[in-house]
Amino acid sequence: MELLVEDFVRTTIIAITPIFAAAMALYVVRAIKGPTVVDMTLAIDCLCFDVCFFMAMLAIYFKAPFLVACSMCLALWAYIFDLYMAKYLERKELGE
Repeated sequence: MELLVEDFVRTTIIAITPIFAAAMALYVVRAIKGPTVVDMTLAIDCLCFDVCFFMAMLAIYFKAPFLVACSMCLALWAYIFDLYMAKYLERKELGE
């Protein structure tokens, strides 16, 4: 039974990898060509969270738990990036 679940997970990961690759390519295009700063920020944010999810899938595929820690660090970086961009777009000091 355990082997069936492992095969299913591996097959699913292999099947959705091209979809993630296409989505990441579109996010990169939007981040470069985005007409506004908000569009570029959203594209970078989506790209970061997709990479986090992809790294978590790779951690399952390769049975490497250290990739999950890297994924969490990247997610925190994306969150800090969002806070910085919100502060920049509002042009206010924190607490005002």
